[in-house]
Formats: sequence, structure tokens, C-alpha cells
Amino acid sequence: MFLSRRPKSGENLAIGVITVPERAQNPLRAIGRRVAIAAAVICIAAFVVYLDRDGYTNSADEPLTLLDSFYYVTVSLSTTGYGDIAPITAEARAINVFVITPLRVLFLVVLIGTTLEVLTERSRQALRIQRWRQQLRDHHVIVGFGTKGRSAAHALLDAGVDRSQIVVVDSEPEPLEAAETLGVVAVRGDATRREVLALAKVDDARAVLIGAHRDATAVLITLTARQLNPSARIVTAARDADNAALLRRSGADSVVVSAATAGRLMGIATRTPHVVDVIEDLLTPATGLAIGERAVTSGEIGREPQDLPDDVIGIVRDGTLSRTLESPGPLRSTDKLIIARNSAR
Repeated sequence: MFLSRRPKSGENLAIGVITVPERAQNPLRAIGRRVAIAAAVICIAAFVVYLDRDGYTNSADEPLTLLDSFYYVTVSLSTTGYGDIAPITAEARAINVFVITPLRVLFLVVLIGTTLEVLTERSRQALRIQRWRQQLRDHHVIVGFGTKGRSAAHALLDAGVDRSQIVVVDSEPEPLEAAETLGVVAVRGDATRREVLALAKVDDARAVLIGAHRDATAVLITLTARQLNPSARIVTAARDADNAALLRRSGADSVVVSAATAGRLMGIATRTPHVVDVIEDLLTPATGLAIGERAVTSGEIGREPQDLPDDVIGIVRDGTLSRTLESPGPLRSTDKLIIARNSAR
């Protein structure tokens, strides 16, 4: 199991555990860039040699041509060095030391660039992770990337949350691959362990969405997440309605009972199927109707909710939700309005 042993001093547990999306690079473009750099190095070196061609001698004891310059540069940069062309003047030898030799190093670096990339991948990955951890604040952590977690991720993206602000935690390879395909940061590990949630920076998160397969696991994750971040918004999915109260006492701000909710919708669909269509429409923000929350404007203070142009379906006052059918009275500046609106707005 992940993190089943205590880490050694100085060990970087993040490498191989956190996957930070990297900008995809066209392989043909990368190869073409290296070929262009190598060709440019050869041309520059050949031009320098040709300008100082009187400082070189060859086995035929004839002046160097442009072709001879290219030939000399290629065998020199590749460290072959046949010796049939050699610098004889001090100026030509100085050019070899201060110009040709640096270009030779650059040429070799370009040729073995792929090998160097493989050798330095660990350092590059560590640098990306370090930069990501330094910049990440007010993000959303999704624990469990099954059906519920993926739906939550798509809902966040539809709501305008940037992919860089979503972190997925899961212990199975398939969900992690799905997270990488979606372009979000993935953390591999058991989310009931404090160390794993710490790697996902739960302590700096805006919200934690928990979609564990078992309610007992969800309780442990909720407790741990709440200890790490007392102020984060924690939303937990429960399979059994009887466990909803326990999850709230564990620190969850909201509990979504998936099985019970699905069952109620199935029952409603047998009698009033269009009601279910409207509910499904409200839960899909990309099309049709959508549910939103906004603050009360200065011009709305003191007015009744039913007098507003928006369709107000709820009012949040002092942390308590009131339905419009049981309106708490005239609107205040600190109220939040839950409204139904066209998703295109």
C-alpha cells in the first residue's frame, strides 16, 4: 500500500506520486528543431573556418574551398578528426579553441538531447511539482475519480474552474489515467492517510469533494480533510442515507446521498417524468436551465424575492437556506440568492 513505510530523511515522496500535466509537444516539431540547431551550428562553424581558410593546411597542400570547410567542421564537431586538414596559424588555432570547441559541445548536446532528457526527467518532474505546489491555492480536491468524481470534475469545468485548480486523489491506475487525460493534477495514494491529502495540498484547498466507494472510507477521509483544513468546503457522497448524519458530524458541510436521490428520481419519473427532466436540466449547466448563486445588489436591498426579475428559489441568510415559499422577509445586503437561470447567461 502506498506510504506503508515511513519516508527516509530527505526523500521526495512527490516524485512518481503526483502527476502534473505537461504541455504536449509535437515529436516531429521537436526533432525538426534539433536538426535545425545542428545544421545552424555546422553552417556557422564552416563559415568561420572559411573566413580564416588561409590559416589551415590540407594533405593536398591546396587552399581550402567552402566544401573543405564543411568537411573539416563535420569531422571536427563529431570528434572524428582525420587530421587531413589542420590549423597552422595562431589565429586559426585560437578560433578552434574559442569558437569550434564550444560549437562542438553544443552539437554533441543536440545529438544526445533525447538521452539527456531521459536522464534529467526526474529533476524536471521534481521542478514542475515544486512550482505547482508553490502556486496552488484555493483549489478543488476530488477524492475518488469514479463516476461521481468524474461527474464532479466536469461540473467544475462547466462552471468555469480552471483545470490547474483541480486535483484528483485516487489509488487505482485507471481513474488516475482518466484524470491525466482530462488534464488535471493526479495524486496516487490512499486518501484516508494524512500524508496523501497533504500532498494534494488539502490544507490550502477551497473545497474537497469526496466520492469514496464505501461510506466508512468517506467518514475517515472527511475527518482527515477537516483536520487539515478547518475552513474548506467539504462535500461528501454517501451511499446510505443513514450515514449522512455521521458524515456531517465528521466535518462534511454537505452530504449527497446518491442511492437515495437516484431512487427518489426513479420514483418521481414513473408519475411525473417531466419533473425529472427539469431536475436533470438544472444539474447540467452547459445547456438549458442552470442553478446559480449570487449576492444581493444594492438596488435589491429591502425588496421581496418575488419582486426580482430573476427566478429566486432560495435565500441564504446567516448560513441558513430558506425557500422562497417561506421567505425570511425583505432582502438584506448580506443575503445570497439561489436562482434558476438560462445557462447561456
